[in-house]
Parts: sequence; structure tokens; C-alpha cells
Amino acid sequence: MLFCLLLLGAEAPEPEPGKTDPTWQFALTPNYSSGSYGTGTNTTIVYVPLSIQRLFRDGDVALVVPMVSVTGDGSVTLLSGVPNRRTTVGTATGARVTQVGLGDLVLRGRYYALDQADWWPTVALIARLKIPTAQSGRGLGTGKPDEGFGIESSRTLGEKWVIFVDAGFTFIGKPAGFNLRNQWNYDVGLGYYFTKALTLSVYYEEYRAVTQGNQNPQDVLISLNYDWSPRMSFNASTQVGLSDGAPDYALSAGISVKY
Repeated sequence: MLFCLLLLGAEAPEPEPGKTDPTWQFALTPNYSSGSYGTGTNTTIVYVPLSIQRLFRDGDVALVVPMVSVTGDGSVTLLSGVPNRRTTVGTATGARVTQVGLGDLVLRGRYYALDQADWWPTVALIARLKIPTAQSGRGLGTGKPDEGFGIESSRTLGEKWVIFVDAGFTFIGKPAGFNLRNQWNYDVGLGYYFTKALTLSVYYEEYRAVTQGNQNPQDVLISLNYDWSPRMSFNASTQVGLSDGAPDYALSAGISVKY
């Protein structure tokens, strides 16, 4: 969902004189979200992903290792990392409980296909594999792998503005006897560089609901990224849901370090 967008679009700073370009990046971005997702009862989710990223000249490969805590009555489950009203997976208990455990690992690759030139935007191609390490019986996942692909594009306008347009499609793993739909997603955004180090971005996001009858998650995401140095960045974001499929709100803050 929003977790992969928090660092998107920040312009990479120039390397320090006399130092080699970094080849690794580590990021930790805890996220707290709360919502009813159309169930009438509130569910809170804490998602703490550690991203280990290998950097190349024309792209990168990242492994995301998340810990997840879900507090609710069992009426909401995580499907491909996105909270959904339970209609096929998990069992509503009626009593509020907290389930904590390892989330689904995510392996993600990105290839920079085009650099901005003339009227062309910057374009990156994305591939994604969800490895089902989360326990489905506790509402933390489906127990099946997902595979996805997508495209990220951006274009600067003058010295201060940048436009983002991203889209993707995920083949959702389907447990036996469950009718889960494949998922498309897209977002459009606008960023503003207060300085070369400080960027504010605003996105509109929408995902197709993976269960029939649920509303598509729709939200507005506002993120702030600050490059403390060429090798260290801080970020914070807030998300406001626009539909029952999205959380009422979410808050996130994190740090990334390059070596």
C-alpha cells in the first residue's frame, strides 16, 4: 500500500567529494494506521518494515522484512499487506485481541528505464514478489505468494516542482476455496522542493479491493522527506482515508542510511 511510496521521488543528493557512491541502503519506517474498513468496529495496525536495499547504477533490489501488530475483533485481515474487511479469510472473534508476528517478506526490484530528457519523464520499471511468511490464521496474511509489476514515472517542472504518476498490477495468491481478485493500483502526486534537501509530496492513491463487495481503498498521502546528508534521510507522512476500504488515518516516520 502506502509503505513503498514514502521515499519515492526525493531527488538523490550528489555524493560527497572524494567518496565513492554508496552501494547499500537500509531503511526503517514504522507505520500506525486505524480504521473500521466498513466493519463498524475499529482495527489498529502497526507495520514496521526494515528495508535492505542493494543499489546499482541503473536500479536497485530490496528485501523488506516487516513486523506486524493487528488489534481488533478479527473482522479485518491483511491481504497482500492491505487491510481488508474479512469476507473469506480469518475468523471474527467478537472480542478485541492483538495479533503480533512476522509479516510477509517482500522482494522488490527496480530498473531505471528512462532519464528525463526533452519532454520524456524519468521512468522506472518495478517487479515485486511477496513471500508468504505471515500467519494466515492470525489475520496477518493469506499464506500464498503474490507477484506484481508496475511503473513509476516523475518529471520535474522548473526548479521547484515535480509530478508523479505510478501504476501497478498484482496477481494475488488465492488460498483454496477463497475468491480473491487480482489487484491494480495507481497514484498521482505533486512534489515541491523547499530546498534541495527538503521535499513535500502529496499523492492521491487507489487500489482495487481484493474481495468482491468491499470498497476500493482510496486515500490522500502527504509525505515530507529531508536529506540530512548525502547518505542519511528522514521522512514522515500522514494518510487520510477517502473510502471505507482505506484506514481513517495513518501516521509514519522513518530513517534511511546509505553505505
